[in-house]
Amino acid sequence: MTKQDRAVRTRLALIRSAAAQFEAHGYVRAGLARISAGAGVSSGALHFHFADKAAVAEAVEDAAARALREAAVRGHVGDGCALQRLVDVTHRVARLLCADVVVRAGLRLNVEGAAGRVRDLRREWRECVQGLLAEAERRGELAAGVTPQRTSAVVLAATTGIEVLAREDHEWLARPSLTDLWQLLLPCLAAPRLAGAVDPAGSKSAGSESAGSGPAGGQAVEGQPVEGQPVGSDPSGRGPVARDGQAEAGRAGLALR
Repeated sequence: MTKQDRAVRTRLALIRSAAAQFEAHGYVRAGLARISAGAGVSSGALHFHFADKAAVAEAVEDAAARALREAAVRGHVGDGCALQRLVDVTHRVARLLCADVVVRAGLRLNVEGAAGRVRDLRREWRECVQGLLAEAERRGELAAGVTPQRTSAVVLAATTGIEVLAREDHEWLARPSLTDLWQLLLPCLAAPRLAGAVDPAGSKSAGSESAGSGPAGGQAVEGQPVEGQPVGSDPSGRGPVARDGQAEAGRAGLALR
């Protein structure tokens, strides 16, 4: 192994160790000594790569941002149903959050402003959702009276709530939890011609991606693989988009906004 290879591995190990400390203790309580020990290197090696704790936090946040952006970009690729791609990207991001401590810690640091908020990942997620809903409207995929603006507010509130709750219990990120959410929302959002066509559990292509083969597994930290396990189970008992009474109840809920 060359000196450059060792340096890259050390930096990656420090980023992952820092992410674990930030997630467990928060930015303020996370100590550099614990971060270096967790990476199996000396404090001197840490300071060779990072000037201070703020620089480590920024590196964690940068790595998480790259992974989340790649997941969001995948939602805009292809000519298939935009609503299905929106469903798929939420499942993809949930798997990423559950599998990769760097992504979880990076998002939390970004929200809390610990690394200086040079970016706003929540805003970027909002733009992703709004973009897919605008595309769905152009394609005639939205039900009558449903607008991207009002709908994005509901989707953003729900997905942000799940992410916050998952900080204490990762089961909120499991596939059945998001499937339940979309089973309630899709009958309100989808045009009648799409009834039963949009899978709330995610399409086959999205479902076949393991947590290790997506952005988290491939490039969450500067192009190096990270460890992670796919979450949730295949909700085989769940059917397609519900109709009739459930749809009417959902439309009534959206009308309250």
